[in-house]
Amino acid sequence: MKEKIDKLNRKRKRLMAGGGEKRVKRQHDKGKFTARERIDLLLDEDTFEEIGIFVEHHSTQLGMEDKDVPADGVITGQGRINGRRVFLYAQDFTAMGGSLGEMHAKKIWKMMDMAGKAGVPVIGLNDSGGARIQEGVGSLAGYGGIFYRNSLNSGVIPQLSVILGPCAGGASYSPALNDFVFMVNDTSKMFITGPQVIKSVTGEEVSSEELGGGMTHNEISGNAHFLAPDEQKTFDQIKTLLSFLPSNNKEKPPFRETDDSADRLVKDLEDIVSDNPNKPYDVRDVIERVVDNDFFFEVQPFYARNIVVGFARIAGNSVGIVANQPKFKAGCLDIDSSDKASRFIRFCDSFNIPIITFTDVPGYLPGVDQEYGGVIRHGAKLLYAYSEATVPKINVILRKAYGGAYIAMSSRHLGADYVFAWPSAEIAVMGPQGAANIIFRREINAADDPQKVRTEKIEEYRENFANPYQAAAEGYIDDVILPSESRKKLAAALNIMIDKKEERPAKKHSNMPL
Repeated sequence: MKEKIDKLNRKRKRLMAGGGEKRVKRQHDKGKFTARERIDLLLDEDTFEEIGIFVEHHSTQLGMEDKDVPADGVITGQGRINGRRVFLYAQDFTAMGGSLGEMHAKKIWKMMDMAGKAGVPVIGLNDSGGARIQEGVGSLAGYGGIFYRNSLNSGVIPQLSVILGPCAGGASYSPALNDFVFMVNDTSKMFITGPQVIKSVTGEEVSSEELGGGMTHNEISGNAHFLAPDEQKTFDQIKTLLSFLPSNNKEKPPFRETDDSADRLVKDLEDIVSDNPNKPYDVRDVIERVVDNDFFFEVQPFYARNIVVGFARIAGNSVGIVANQPKFKAGCLDIDSSDKASRFIRFCDSFNIPIITFTDVPGYLPGVDQEYGGVIRHGAKLLYAYSEATVPKINVILRKAYGGAYIAMSSRHLGADYVFAWPSAEIAVMGPQGAANIIFRREINAADDPQKVRTEKIEEYRENFANPYQAAAEGYIDDVILPSESRKKLAAALNIMIDKKEERPAKKHSNMPL
């Protein structure tokens, strides 16, 4: 028995060393941790239980018959983050570049299957040279099986992808199918075709960082949700995100006790939002003052900045927040902001997270590019996402709420449970200036002093229509509240609706406008 135990220990030691000292040093020289180091940094101490360490590839072609690839280039297992269980896999770039072959993929499949059955999140730490060319179609089949499982687990368990090195070709589709994608600045690279292929086909010259770096996908493409300066801060972001999420779609989000009173008045809110509807402000200043302990965890902060989404707590309850951002594009809705908000809303609804909306929207962004780009279809996603959601939906209209954009931003007409408005709210088909120019066009043109009459008619329209009281009279607004009461009112409404149950017609699946 002793000989057998010694043999086991020797095999384990060899496999734990990954690709060996030279390749480990090369990884460190790039400012990157190894796969096992990453697992240790992410998980609670001494909680990782590895699964499949002895798995080997079966390939015998193109020199693979003599190739030793420890753990077949991917470390898989389960552990805990802040005491809660997760399954994860970490591609090992020191072992044949972390390339994905048949058995490598099957190890990942197993983690995804086990996570789905156990009802816990699955996290992928991606650092791979891509498909293992020597294994041909077996590698492609491996990716296909991952994509299939991503789809099966969608809306059942949270799925997180962490890009910690290259993630090219078919490998990039799994992150796209996940709920959230994390990237490290200057280290992460993600693209379908790399710079060399692009140059050979189109003649365009672009660096890897410009094409698929962290800021590119966080700011321009919207393919990623979080960006950090180093791997450790990325792992901190993952831990923070998971603290807001349930482990699966049958659980409620974690409740956290707070010493921040639900009845706290926020007296400086009225100083943040100007009465002048054209004066911008940062809506995050409103959000942070209303939520527990001023902590708001923003998602996709660099992309489609005219809308803000993220997680926070109100009276200890985890909530998803959607808010127009007047600081950018006046808070207009457009193609990208509609996509960003819709996907976030659907995630929250999938995992029983109430949705709080702060509305200050002048309308949809006009322009030929928007129309040609399909703003009708993309804007419809937002209507669909809010209408489809059955979690508690609470809306606070801060200022402007005009036209179709008013409807789209969690209005009563799309099923909002509570709609509050500040006295500064202007709810109308369009803004006072545009409305007055249309309604009173003849009077203005016939006047001796058109500008004076225009000003008078704008004020007349604002007084009669651009306020919250007509909508309140129709029952579309539940209460007109003081800005300082916002936290108190939201906490009370959330407490009432937290166990809300709402059914939808039975169907195989919906046909969302994609």
